[in-house]
Amino acid sequence: MSNPSETRQTQRFGLLWPDLNDGLSYNDVVRSSDSESTLIEFYSSKYKNSAPLQGWVQRIENGQIRVDGTVVTDPETILRVGSKLIYHRLPWREPDAPCLLEVLYEDGDMIALNKPSGLQVLPGGLFQQRTVLSQLQWQASKKQEPHPVPVHRLGRGTSGILLCAKTKLAKTRLAAYFADGTSYIEGNRKTNMEMCGTRKITKIYRALVTGLLDEDKVLIKQPIGMVQYPGVAKGLYVASSSGKPALSKVDVLERNMQGNNTLVQVEIQSGRPHQIRIHLAFIGHPLLGDPLYVGGGQPMCFDPEFVDGSYAQDGGYQRPTNPVPGDCGYFLHAHQLTLSHPTTNEVIKITAPLPSILQTQDEAKEISIN
Repeated sequence: MSNPSETRQTQRFGLLWPDLNDGLSYNDVVRSSDSESTLIEFYSSKYKNSAPLQGWVQRIENGQIRVDGTVVTDPETILRVGSKLIYHRLPWREPDAPCLLEVLYEDGDMIALNKPSGLQVLPGGLFQQRTVLSQLQWQASKKQEPHPVPVHRLGRGTSGILLCAKTKLAKTRLAAYFADGTSYIEGNRKTNMEMCGTRKITKIYRALVTGLLDEDKVLIKQPIGMVQYPGVAKGLYVASSSGKPALSKVDVLERNMQGNNTLVQVEIQSGRPHQIRIHLAFIGHPLLGDPLYVGGGQPMCFDPEFVDGSYAQDGGYQRPTNPVPGDCGYFLHAHQLTLSHPTTNEVIKITAPLPSILQTQDEAKEISIN
C-alpha cells in the first residue's frame, strides 16, 4: 500500500478572491407553452426560488433582462415562441472564504486536496466564484492544462480530503467507487463485513460531538430523506423513515467528561448529503457547534409553510434567518481515504492532517514532541 502523505512535501496553491465576482447570465428560449406569457409571468413562475415577484419586477425594470438581444424593462412585455432571453445577475461580493488549498497527493490521473472549513466545493447560492472549483480552474489555466473536477461531496463547513479527477477515465472510475458503497446499502446485497472487503474506496472522518456516547461502537442505519425548508430551494436532507438507506460506523476515540463531548471516528458506507451530521444528531449526539441539526437528525427550528417575501438589493431573497446546510461552526474532518488507483489499481492511502481540536490527547502529545 502506498501512503504518499508520509513522505510528501507540503504544496499549496490559491489566488486571492476578487472583491466582486463576475455575476451570472441565465439563458432561456421561449417555448410554445410559454407563448403569450408576459416577461414577469415567465420569470416569477420559472425561477420563483430565485426571487419573489417584486424582486423580479425590480430586475426587469433595472435592465437586467434582454429579449432577442434587446434590453426590455417593461414587465408586461408579451413573449413570442423562439425568443431568446438572457437574465444577467449583477456582480456581488460573496461571503468571506479561505482560498488556500493544500495538495495531499497528485499524479496524472487525480489530485487529492486538503479543503479548509468555510470553502465551498462547487458553485451554488451566494458562492459562485469563491469555490474549490474556481481555484482549480485558475491553477490549471496557469499550467495551460484541463482543470481537475471534484468527484464527491464535502460540505462547506467540513474540512479534509477532497478527491478530484484529472482525466475522463479517472472521473468515471472514481465516481463509480463512491457510488458502489451507496448501491450496496440500497440493495442490501451483502453483509457489512463483506462489503468492507469489496469496496474500492473507504472514507474515515473525525468528528467532535456533544454529550458522552455510552457505547464504544455504534452502527447507524437511519434512512435519510428530504423536506421542504425555507432558504433551501431543493429541500433539506433530514433523518426520515421514508428516505434512502444510509450506513455509518462510529468508533469512540476519547470522552471528555469535563467538556461533555466525545471525539469519534466515523466510516461512512453510503454517501448521502450531510450524512454524518444527520446520523450523529439522530442518535442524540449532534456535532459540537452544528447550527442546523439537533437531536433526531432534524433541523433546529423551522416552519415549512413560512415564505419570506422581502428581497435584497439585487432583487433576490434575503439570506435566510434560519440556519442552512452551508453554515459553519461544527467540527468534522475527512481524515483518511484509502482507494484503488483508477488506472493502476495500486492501493493508496491518503491522510489529511488533523485540526488540533480533533486530535486525541496522545496524538497531540506526539505532535508537540516532533
